[in-house]
Amino acid sequence: MSFEQASQILSQVGRVHISSSSIWRQVKKWGDRLLEHEERACAQANAVPDRDVAQRGEARHDQPMGVSVDGWMVHIRDEGWKEVKTGAVYCVEQEEVTDKQTGDLVERAIARDCTYIAHLGGPEDFGAKLWTEALRRRVPGAYEKAWLSDAAAWIWGLCLDYLPEAEQIVDWYHALAHLHSAANLLHGEGTDKARLDKLAGQFSGERADKLKNEATFFRNNHRRMRYLEYREDGWPIGSGTIESGCKQFQARMKGPGMRWSRPGAHRMLALRSTILSLRFDQTWAALQNSPAL
Repeated sequence: MSFEQASQILSQVGRVHISSSSIWRQVKKWGDRLLEHEERACAQANAVPDRDVAQRGEARHDQPMGVSVDGWMVHIRDEGWKEVKTGAVYCVEQEEVTDKQTGDLVERAIARDCTYIAHLGGPEDFGAKLWTEALRRRVPGAYEKAWLSDAAAWIWGLCLDYLPEAEQIVDWYHALAHLHSAANLLHGEGTDKARLDKLAGQFSGERADKLKNEATFFRNNHRRMRYLEYREDGWPIGSGTIESGCKQFQARMKGPGMRWSRPGAHRMLALRSTILSLRFDQTWAALQNSPAL
């Protein structure tokens, strides 16, 4: 919650009277310590010379693991809207659900025990943070692992850099959005026809260019769209896990009129990640026992 809300609740519920400015100073103090703590962990995790080689003490395990990546925008003072790259790491398990079309009970893959990281900056530093979380969650040691995301080139570049053996899956709803866009370009907005074929040559100008872009999307990502196979193999095909995580970050970072300094945003993203990952108590104890800044 905002600093002002925290001050009001502490006063009303706990009879603890602390000004919002004092709370902000505590967040700054401990946020800076948390950032330093994370930087040390990230440096250690990324000091490994070769990610493809099993590291000393690393044990293989049978728990399927998943990684998802997405982005959202936050307003930074004097800079405008900037993207926050966000990653989720989770266990993949099976759960019986009711099929909406047949009414039958079927097994579907779900994400459990999700943890999150968020980074205001470029893909290289984000990738280093995501790898740190992946190591913490023992993703490299999993016999089965999947990377589920939209089709942004930088995202798949990170997948190839860090987890090249992972099953690569384009989010089902992202693919549907591209198919819907292509169908509208071909047949007009709101028409019943919804197929993408080699009709771009019948058009010219901007419409033809957009159709070619959609065709390129499917041509480049077709190997990541074997959705029936993915479901049969026990993988999720939708990116609801990371989208939910992004919304929980935004709930704190995108309140009415909120404008963040860049250092303040970094601190709050680190704190929010720790809370959403259910690691606050463990991290808080580590910070209190670490040397003062």
